[in-house]
Amino acid sequence: MTEETEARAKADALLAEVARERGGQLKVFLGAAPGVGKTYAMLNAARELRRQGIDVVVGLVETHGRRETEALLEGLPALPRRSLQYKDRSIDEFDLDAALMRKPRVLLVDELAHRNAPGSRHERRFQDIEELLDAGIDVYSTLNIQHLESLNDLVSRTTGVPIRETVPDAFLDRARDVVLVDLPPRELIERLKQGKVYMPEQAASALESFFSPSNLTALRELAVQKVADRVDADLRDYLLAHGMVGTVGVRRRVLVAIDGSENTEYLVRIGRRIAERRQAPLSVAYVETGRARSTDAQARLDHAFLLARRMGAQAELLRGTNIADALLDHASRHGVSTIVVGRTRERPLAQLFNRTITQQLLRKGAHFELTIINSPEARARSRQRLAGTLPWHRRDLPEYGFALLTVGVATVLAAIASNWLRIDDLSLVFMTAVVIVAVRSRQMVSMTAACLCFLAYNFFFTEPRFTPMIASRQDLLTVLLFLAAAILCGRLASRLRNQVVLLRAANAHTGALQESGRRLAAAADEMQVHAAGAAALSNALDREVVILTRGAAGSELRIAAQSGRDAALGTIDLAAADWSAEHGQPAGRFTDTLAAAGWWCLPARAAQRTLAVAAIRYPPNAPRPTPDQEQLAQAMLDDIAQALDRTRLVGDVEAARVQGETERLRTALLSSVSHDLRTPLASIIGAAESLSVYGEQLSDHDRKQLLGSVLDEGRRLDRYVQNLLDMTRLGHGSLKLDRDWCALDEIVGAAVSRLRRAFPSVPVQVDLQATPPVNVHPALIEQALFNILENAAKFSPSGRAVRVRAQMRGHTVEIAISDQGPGIPDADRARIFDMFYSVARGDRGAQGTGLGLTICQGMIGAHGGSVAAEPGDGGVGTTIRVILPIAPEGTPPP
Repeated sequence: MTEETEARAKADALLAEVARERGGQLKVFLGAAPGVGKTYAMLNAARELRRQGIDVVVGLVETHGRRETEALLEGLPALPRRSLQYKDRSIDEFDLDAALMRKPRVLLVDELAHRNAPGSRHERRFQDIEELLDAGIDVYSTLNIQHLESLNDLVSRTTGVPIRETVPDAFLDRARDVVLVDLPPRELIERLKQGKVYMPEQAASALESFFSPSNLTALRELAVQKVADRVDADLRDYLLAHGMVGTVGVRRRVLVAIDGSENTEYLVRIGRRIAERRQAPLSVAYVETGRARSTDAQARLDHAFLLARRMGAQAELLRGTNIADALLDHASRHGVSTIVVGRTRERPLAQLFNRTITQQLLRKGAHFELTIINSPEARARSRQRLAGTLPWHRRDLPEYGFALLTVGVATVLAAIASNWLRIDDLSLVFMTAVVIVAVRSRQMVSMTAACLCFLAYNFFFTEPRFTPMIASRQDLLTVLLFLAAAILCGRLASRLRNQVVLLRAANAHTGALQESGRRLAAAADEMQVHAAGAAALSNALDREVVILTRGAAGSELRIAAQSGRDAALGTIDLAAADWSAEHGQPAGRFTDTLAAAGWWCLPARAAQRTLAVAAIRYPPNAPRPTPDQEQLAQAMLDDIAQALDRTRLVGDVEAARVQGETERLRTALLSSVSHDLRTPLASIIGAAESLSVYGEQLSDHDRKQLLGSVLDEGRRLDRYVQNLLDMTRLGHGSLKLDRDWCALDEIVGAAVSRLRRAFPSVPVQVDLQATPPVNVHPALIEQALFNILENAAKFSPSGRAVRVRAQMRGHTVEIAISDQGPGIPDADRARIFDMFYSVARGDRGAQGTGLGLTICQGMIGAHGGSVAAEPGDGGVGTTIRVILPIAPEGTPPP
């Protein structure tokens, strides 16, 4: 065993152990037959737990009138049963909702294989128990060995009594403990005679049929073997989980190949028992070759896949023209060690050329263990074949009838053409007939048509005519070559037809997935994903589809999207969708959960959670979806779930980005308020205190300086507050433009005058070329230009001028404001217009909130213009270039 295999086996064992620990724990009391004391042993265990102070509640226990069992129920709290009406009579059933609401530590639920009354949430009681386990409730239950799904057919053949109520092996695998309750057959028969199992009138008939010593001995052997296999599995999982893989042999996967024949379900059960003995995972596969299947074969395939899933196996639908190659390829890619197949039908010609499936598997699958099962149906068919009583399948009559008709028409046409064509050329007429049959029917029919054409060609057209004899050697060679060519052409045409059918199915499947992926990829939010998913599912399945989601945790399901106009989901349909969303499993029609619903509900799951539920409505008389349709629907739902998960992740990332940006702005604003707003306030307060305390002692010059400082700092504070207000109005879109025709030199002059009052020591050079009037909001443009001039003045070295130039360019006016300061790095030029960026670089200095250029960009942008930072003249300093349209489109000139 390689290190990789050991690691994988250990991981699987650990995962199995963790999965078994999740949720509630199941304990099953297993017996060989009714009356061995399973319920009695379960009640004794419950009373012991009760004495230990554990909360034990009786959910449902059937005593069947046995006084000893009824005595054990005394003192144990019990849930009331639920009454259901069915065909004018009342049926008492286990109340699942009451158990979920009460939620005891341990709940007793008898008769695990019981079938619930119509109208219950689940069809079978083990499904009720499964929901209890998922809710975290430990469950004790009882089971007879004949009700186990994989042993159902074996028990029926052994006892002669059909068993209709079964429990999937996969569910029993979930049990933490399986307790064998055993009783020798003689003692059980004695209890039956004493009336301790059934009533006297029932006991008599039971002794004559089911409760015979041989039957009870066989059932007892099966029960003991099942528990022994369970003990081996527990030991193996424990050893693997603790790294002791050298003490056990790790088995690989078992693959069962089915074909839809009568022995299909028998093969699945046999495969389950083989996989269980070897402690290996089980897969059930059907190879789709493109050949048409009968209604009965399709129904058997559907039942076989459903049976496989109930047994915990993985159902696989493969595609390929050669069944053996498809099985071997799948086995190689999925770690299969054993392939289980049924004995193929006896076809002499295929056997002659080693073309049967078993022969191909034996020849090509040297690395696999091949198990060939001869089913009871196959043995009966062999006996009938030997006796000459094998029944003819009526479904074959149309195909063989078409072949016979085609050969007859070809013979007539060849007879007519024989007046003008040579005998060699007549073979082409029969060859065409073989090809026509091959492309419309199965390979066996085409080979039959080839043989009939050979006989007709020989009998009617070769000399001597109307006899099976051939006189000429040349004619003999022609006829034999025709037979070989006809068989070969028929085989190739039939294979080509199957490939075309298979490619069409695969293309339809792939096309549906591609269309779904295309629609989902274009969806930007959850609403669009729901709509795209509903439309894609509806187109692929040709059914009405509704997507349901929950608005919040614990809320009711609501319709998020639908393919039709009105979606009439009834109460039971919504209950099925809600159960599917809660448990992440299919529900409603075609399932065992709320099967009375008219909609088929499938969950869309991603990251171990259900994101949506797709409800698909089928007409009342519609057949069950084929495995291919189920596979397509599940694949599309996986894509929908991934798309929903993607949109949610994108939303989370965007929310995180916005939160980070908000936090950055909040920090910058607090920094600005703490420094740039408090500084002028501190100056004003200091000057005011000086005037208040020392006003009479100060000279007039000192008082004027203090009052000037108060005035300057107050104006500076006013500018900061005005910048904040302007930024707020820009952010909320409440800034209104009262446009008017104004001369550009007046607006620039007003902004320069404000700058000279604020920075009297900074020289300003103005160069305004001839420009026409502009249709703008004068005050806003003046404020924007002043913010740029102020920013330039802060960074201009002492004695260096700030230059203002304006010129006309087409239908726009360009204003360039340059300073001779340190300049701005290339990477930061676009960022200086960000809010509060002065904290890092750009619009910064000893004073300033970093809002000036941001407000400037907003004001210019509101007029339809743009503003950009560029290197200064000669690479010195910075130039802020403003481009303004002379007037909005459609505005008449002044």
